[in-house]
Amino acid sequence: MKEVSDKELKTVIADFLEMGHVENIITMFRKDPAYYDWTGEILDDERFAVRVGVAILFEELKKLQPEKVPLAIPSLLRLLNAESANIRGEAIGILGTIGTDEAVAHIKQMASDPSPQVQEMVELVLEEHS
Repeated sequence: MKEVSDKELKTVIADFLEMGHVENIITMFRKDPAYYDWTGEILDDERFAVRVGVAILFEELKKLQPEKVPLAIPSLLRLLNAESANIRGEAIGILGTIGTDEAVAHIKQMASDPSPQVQEMVELVLEEHS
């Protein structure tokens, strides 16, 4: 039986999120917290439905295992320097869902982002945490 590479598995996760099969991915993340390390790579997808799926995934994981969701922070920090304002904004949204002091501190650092879209996302997320 052929083993699946990490790259192939990340693609499968993104495809499942795009199809709306979030519950399957929730189960995977709950069973193996190492998947949190992949959050940034999965979120950095051109497909809007995948990015929405990641947002839904984190809303659910925050309810189910709030102590684990901060594991995704390092992978999301890489996206705060992404060329795409959409991706930076999406990363800020997930950091807002995580909501720890560390996550909020990183969001605050993005307040002077050159993109008005990102600045607006920062404001929205910080309003939720004030």
